[in-house]
Amino acid sequence: MKINIWSDVRCPFCYIGKRKFEKALEKFEHKDEVEVVWRSFQLDPKLQTETDKNVYEHFAEYKGMSLKYAEQMHNRVTQIAQEVGLNFNFDKAVVANSFNAHRLIQFAKTKGLGNEAEEQLFKAYFTDGKNIDDISTLIETGTALGLNKKELKEVLTSDDFAEEVHQDELTALRVGVRGVPFFVFNDKYAVSGAQPIDTFLRTLENSWKEFEKENGSAITMQEQACLVDGSCN
Repeated sequence: MKINIWSDVRCPFCYIGKRKFEKALEKFEHKDEVEVVWRSFQLDPKLQTETDKNVYEHFAEYKGMSLKYAEQMHNRVTQIAQEVGLNFNFDKAVVANSFNAHRLIQFAKTKGLGNEAEEQLFKAYFTDGKNIDDISTLIETGTALGLNKKELKEVLTSDDFAEEVHQDELTALRVGVRGVPFFVFNDKYAVSGAQPIDTFLRTLENSWKEFEKENGSAITMQEQACLVDGSCN
């Protein structure tokens, strides 16, 4: 059974949703028969990488809110992340465009390391405060996963895998993705946002029951997510 997940490595609820989904998958009886495919989705394709501006300043300017309120919002997200064992360090986070990071993920997928690349890029951005638009940082991240350094450098210093990123985003539009994370189970059930673990588990079980049926009900559930306008709720 295939599960497609649209995600952006700059999206806090994508990382939180990933961890909740993984906890549900661990409890799922048929977990070894599940194929997870990570799909690219940029919340802000036009974002300019700004290493001299912190995320609070960027978000406050982008949303037209006070710096204090932006910090409070990020603090709440940090608390939610802690509930699933994640450590967010927004004080260290670098405002960075995620396109090259998505190209790295697309390349890693060809080597069977898509999930590992997704995880390490989340960690690099939210925990380690690394610039996910910096080629040397991406090469370091990729080689730590086991990717060939020379091959990876050739990919990242070219336009390789740009088309794959764009194709994922076009597919997202056709599917109706308006925010991430967005999970599609067995092409029948759509789950939007960082749902509770029990919701993911229930959806896994329902999807499995209809796995080999030609027709199934399309059901969408909403929860905490990041939207294309930059807001996370």
